[in-house]
Amino acid sequence: MTEPVTPDWVRDAIFYQIFPDRFARSLSVPKAAHLDAWGAPPTPHGYQGGDLLGVAEHLDYLSDLGVNAIYFTPIFQSASNHRYHTHDYLRVDPMLGGNEALRRLIDEAHRRKMKVVLDGVFNHASRGFFQFHDILENGENSAYLDWFTVHGFPLNAYDHTKEPGYGAWWNLHALPKFNIKTPAVREFLLGVARYWVDFGIDGWRLDVAAEIEDDDFWRDFRRVVHKANPETYILGEVWTEAGHWLKGDMWDAVMNYLFTRACIAFFIGNNVDHGELARTSFGTLDPVGAPAFCTAINQLIGHYHPNVSSVLMNLLSSHDMPRFISLARGDQSAFRLATLFQMTYPGAPSVYYGDEIGMAGGHDPANRAAFPWHDTDSWDRDLLHEFQRLIALRKAHPALRRGTFTPIEASDDVFVYLRQYEGETFLIALNSAKSTRRLDLALSGHVADGTRLHEVWTKASVEVESGSIRGLELAPRTGRVFATTVVS
Repeated sequence: MTEPVTPDWVRDAIFYQIFPDRFARSLSVPKAAHLDAWGAPPTPHGYQGGDLLGVAEHLDYLSDLGVNAIYFTPIFQSASNHRYHTHDYLRVDPMLGGNEALRRLIDEAHRRKMKVVLDGVFNHASRGFFQFHDILENGENSAYLDWFTVHGFPLNAYDHTKEPGYGAWWNLHALPKFNIKTPAVREFLLGVARYWVDFGIDGWRLDVAAEIEDDDFWRDFRRVVHKANPETYILGEVWTEAGHWLKGDMWDAVMNYLFTRACIAFFIGNNVDHGELARTSFGTLDPVGAPAFCTAINQLIGHYHPNVSSVLMNLLSSHDMPRFISLARGDQSAFRLATLFQMTYPGAPSVYYGDEIGMAGGHDPANRAAFPWHDTDSWDRDLLHEFQRLIALRKAHPALRRGTFTPIEASDDVFVYLRQYEGETFLIALNSAKSTRRLDLALSGHVADGTRLHEVWTKASVEVESGSIRGLELAPRTGRVFATTVVS
């Protein structure tokens, strides 16, 4: 196997994940009458009416934040607010503004040099998907029996007191699983993938992708979308090690939940809300402390080729887990430290909408609340400015996006590492303890004697003498960033 080739643009990406029903609502998109009020407590089935033109109208906000790539959870026609129950794969949900709204959004995003990644739900469809509906209507006489795995009739599609008479994701009646072995199904799904790349999207996030256990399908998927655009980003959803799919012939990367898991253990630690954590796919807390964190990060980097590690999507929150600040029981120091690490670590950072202004929320649906455009007084402006300056720092310095990553110190609650690229060195020191720490850092072989490192955003500096920096002080629950270049 040759070394994996991954899209170069992702190395410089700052992703922003949007749950379309809850980010922004445009007055120019017609809506059904029975909507929940914007900002009402989120419910599993209620709509609040966010749409793609609402996103387009707030692209300047995202530009000011520093975002240059947007990942949308599903946008295709569906009878669910999250739209993972796809009815029509070739039609953007009319409530989101239809295909015309996506056209405008992509054009305006690209004009701002922003990429657009869509969520592809190719493992399963919905009871409203035409071919499955045909089976519901015609039973054994349906022309589409081989599109799904039918065990027998009746299907019990709406009788939840009985097992579904067909293969379904997690045995959920609402989500009939495609029979990927059927040539017509493969042709249909690959056609969908190609259609939207031709339309102008820049990548696919693949929902529960490991559950399509057919490597040839994913190899065909890669060939099809790369024929349309060789820089298409192919991102799988896998919560564990995913090397099987990341050898260069299937996907480019995964949502890096192993990164998330390590950050929860180190930056939140035993203060985590164990009840909320238990409801996630993580289940339990990993070992805490800097040595365990260093081990986890080294293992994570070791899993993949550098071309893959440099394009993993590194996230702290998502629509499938409680927000990080809520897992931390509101401890903002944990969130700030984790964000500092996220923005100075290899791979593409991803911000879940609203995290940057301090939105909280436990497990679904609480983590899918409406963005409070209507209540800007609720915004944490200091946190927003912290995000802006960390993102700006990352974007200004290739060492933080493309440089090597070298752990220097991992003891007790202190983790220190270097990022180096083309003559520029960054030293980042993180203290997750509740007390001050003083460090002597051995840098021999990494940074030459006489090198002066300037602290970012302050006038402080340190110098490497006899292979070391001595007496570096770290205040409780804070991090410090030093660079060989002076950063204003």
